[in-house]
Amino acid sequence: MPEDSVKVAVRVRPFNQREKDRKAVLIIQMNGQQTTIKNPDTPKDEPKKFAFDYSYWSHDGFSEDANGILQETNSKYSSQRKVFNDLGQGVLDNAFQGYNCSLFAYGQTGSGKSYSMVGYGANKGIVPMTCDELFKTMTKGADSNKRYEVTFSMLEIYNEQVRDLLSKDNPKGGLQVRQNPKLGLFYVVNLKKVPVGSYKEIEQRMDQGTANRTVASTNMNATSSRAHTVVTITFDQIIKKPDGGETKKSSVMNLVDLAGSERAESTGATGDRLKEGANINKSLSALGNVISALAEKSTSKKKILVPYRDSILTKLLQNALGGNSKTVMIAALSPADINYDETLSTLRYADRAKKIKNEAVINENPIDKLIRDLKEENERLKKALEQGGTIDTDRKTGMSDNELIEMRRQMEEEIRQNLAQMGEGQTFEERLKEAQAEVTNEPADRSASVPHLSNLNEDAMLSGKLLFYLEKPSTKFGRKDASTPCDVQLSGLGVLKEHASIENNKGEFEIKQLDQNAKIKVNGSPVKGTMKLEHRDRLLFGSTHLYVFQDPSQRKKNEQPVTWEEAQNELAQAKGFFMSDNLSRDQQIAQEQIIELLPWVSEANAISEELNKRKSFEVVLIAAAAQEWDVNKERTTKVTVKMKDLINNNTWLWDRAKFTNRRFLMADMYMKWLEGDIDISKIPKEEDPFWEPTEDVLIGIGNFFPQALGYALDFDDVIEITDYKGQFEGQLSMQIIPCSKNGKPNSTDEYLDDPSELLGKEFTFKVVTRSLQIQKARFSKGLFVKYKVFKDEEYVKTDIIKGTLAPEFKHTKIYHFPKITQEHLDFFENGCVSFLVYGIQEDTSGDKKLSKMTTKELRQIDHMKQPVENNDPKVRSASLHDVAHLKSEYMLLQRKFERLEMKERRIKRIVDEWEKKSEEEKDFTKFFNVVQAAAHATGTKLKTRVQAVNRALRGLKLVQQRPESNDDRGSEAISLHYFGEDEEEMARIAQSNNGFVDYNKLKQKLPEIDVLAAHRRAIQSQMDERREKNNNQQNGDKTESKACAIQ
Repeated sequence: MPEDSVKVAVRVRPFNQREKDRKAVLIIQMNGQQTTIKNPDTPKDEPKKFAFDYSYWSHDGFSEDANGILQETNSKYSSQRKVFNDLGQGVLDNAFQGYNCSLFAYGQTGSGKSYSMVGYGANKGIVPMTCDELFKTMTKGADSNKRYEVTFSMLEIYNEQVRDLLSKDNPKGGLQVRQNPKLGLFYVVNLKKVPVGSYKEIEQRMDQGTANRTVASTNMNATSSRAHTVVTITFDQIIKKPDGGETKKSSVMNLVDLAGSERAESTGATGDRLKEGANINKSLSALGNVISALAEKSTSKKKILVPYRDSILTKLLQNALGGNSKTVMIAALSPADINYDETLSTLRYADRAKKIKNEAVINENPIDKLIRDLKEENERLKKALEQGGTIDTDRKTGMSDNELIEMRRQMEEEIRQNLAQMGEGQTFEERLKEAQAEVTNEPADRSASVPHLSNLNEDAMLSGKLLFYLEKPSTKFGRKDASTPCDVQLSGLGVLKEHASIENNKGEFEIKQLDQNAKIKVNGSPVKGTMKLEHRDRLLFGSTHLYVFQDPSQRKKNEQPVTWEEAQNELAQAKGFFMSDNLSRDQQIAQEQIIELLPWVSEANAISEELNKRKSFEVVLIAAAAQEWDVNKERTTKVTVKMKDLINNNTWLWDRAKFTNRRFLMADMYMKWLEGDIDISKIPKEEDPFWEPTEDVLIGIGNFFPQALGYALDFDDVIEITDYKGQFEGQLSMQIIPCSKNGKPNSTDEYLDDPSELLGKEFTFKVVTRSLQIQKARFSKGLFVKYKVFKDEEYVKTDIIKGTLAPEFKHTKIYHFPKITQEHLDFFENGCVSFLVYGIQEDTSGDKKLSKMTTKELRQIDHMKQPVENNDPKVRSASLHDVAHLKSEYMLLQRKFERLEMKERRIKRIVDEWEKKSEEEKDFTKFFNVVQAAAHATGTKLKTRVQAVNRALRGLKLVQQRPESNDDRGSEAISLHYFGEDEEEMARIAQSNNGFVDYNKLKQKLPEIDVLAAHRRAIQSQMDERREKNNNQQNGDKTESKACAIQ
């Protein structure tokens, strides 16, 4: 049997508006079959290269024609029609030949999967074009000896449950998936397979399925980006043979739109004790494992077990992957730098898929043989039923009554299906007429003329699918169990029996609460009482129902539709999160995550209130400076969710992956509670997604900047401890001291003017964590501090001290660097040591009065206590660092100033001692050396003065060696070392005037010159003696001294 590789295509979309506003950088390039991706963090590196059967460039090179269809303006652009011609037409041709066909789309949410598969507006995707061409080809190839039968089904896999999208009533737990014992293939029991006679009927059925998806998504039964959608078209060709018999050529076409691929990472829930309980991501993970196993199988001689049974999705795709099917995969790529990680993951996924080998065969069998086989199977099943529901009587032993009943039901269902296939039930034509009668004519679209609400969904394909017209004077919104029927029936979290009404007063609209507890927001602001509505206002009912108010009379030409992202940005801003376009890549990622998490956090809070769990949730931004760090990883602003116990105030910070996992477990528990399947009070706490064991809580962080170490200075400070919001939590007293290897502090004289003097030398210092003071009484159960210095792999941790808010740690850690490098100096100059203060939490019962209150009341009280905070990612990432950094610099300058003052006082004492000596005791050279030694490690100003003295000494020696001059100023010169602000000016004058400065000019600058003149003779006498001594050594040569006033 010939093997056929899975064909793989990749397609890159244009920038969306949000990416354009943020000036996104293009990271994808395509050339023929090759696709490359460039890492935005390392733009100089060589791009990663991949090769596929098709690489479709749809990023640019197109324009929109009068019908709204995107047409190419250069040959590089790939239109919807081109993609269909390459992929969809092949699927269609294979179907007519009798092959099973599968086409599935993979990629992160928003990458363009649904656009390629379904299309948007006038730009139809592969699925509708394939269906349209199917019926066109059937019409063209009409043959009296051939007839066609087409059936359509549409299902959704969500949380490992199968929902029939063509049915409004699905059983609890979803439809069952079973395996055909003969063929070994899996199928969905009782899935509605509808006969269709035209493309228009398929369109109607797809709209029906999409509407059911939208309702389910809005009611929180499912989230569209988490669900896989499978459209199955069964295409039978019944051909008359010359002998009068018939042959059936059958093809099953599976068109699969997979869930967003980025969910694989976000639901990993690393470390979550309940990670096995969530099935949200099970299908995608299992699909990845199947593809990897099949890829290995194609290149290995070993026997590889392919784990098809690990999920519902892989069971149903068994034929498509490695089985009897011609399969095509299209991977959708985002072009923006912000999505680099997800896009690279998609490319690697697609690269593995192209290695899969299938063995497709034409499905053609004589109908009389099929009927004979089915009759034999029915007879076998009927006999089994007569024997009590089992074929092998030995296996009956040990089976419960319920198991026997279920087995009988399965057998009866198989008999009915067999009869239908044999034609002993209704004919295809009869079933087709019934199906056509089911689809009632849709009412005319009145959205162009009648004011209405239009739904918004995170999946753009589901937005605008629900329209509620507001032509009545009053339109009432509420649940179906309201005392009086509501015009618009909503269900889901936060929706009350009688929730709201929209009043229409001669074209003026306003929304009104029907219950003071009804949650309604307009443009992000809560509604209390009534609020006037304007065209394009965004309305949120409860926690999940998001709509746009549309008034056609106010609609402007070329008006852009309101998007889900815009509405979520607005809600985020109302909660204090600043949405901005001028952000770094990391900040953009944080903003995207905020938009994703906010509706889920709102949902978690609503479930907590409904189930009275006494927990609250909020999105929290943790600045890079306020989190634990790994030396091997770059710290960036982190988006987390804080869960708070409203009784005892214990808190937990969950990363995005963990919260995502828990959120779906909460939703699943809530739905079971609504259906009466579980008793919340009897769930063990270990299985409750709202329960978490107590853990140490990060109270806050204090930052220290070690610049003082570069100058061999000690640093003694009390640093502020602030939480992730920048709120003051306490103070930490600490020291950092240059010392010997045994911890003895260095002498205060060991001070450096330039940190580079440390290069190549060994250096030792110690960090002393002295004491802590914390404000909040709940942290008295235990406190400790931990920190890392330079490239520490592990945190240094103090002892835990309990029973006090002012622990005395007296903890010391000595650091020794054998040889200082530039990296060490960079750390001293620009690095930071973050002290993390932790508190011990205990699972206490809390205030008894609070225990009597509902979760809703507790959340209201807690909300009133919350301080106003700034959630701007840019401000949050900078503010914590800046204050501490400025303070550190100020302290460093202060320490340097203190050292300079101390050195200056020491030099003054040396000068005073010099003055007290007799003329005979005064040795100028010795005096200079003492001054130089005292000033060796002082600051710039003092060192400049020492250099001036040094220059003066050199000048004196030159004068002593200079030949006699006719300049008669020598006898009147005073040898003067000038210290002051005009030092450089005086030096320039002296240098330009043969080493002299005019006495009168100097007196203007230095009135004390008269006092110095009194010492002239004594100084001159000493210099004469030196000259005479020098002359004697030079055989009596005489020179006249001319002392240099300033050098």
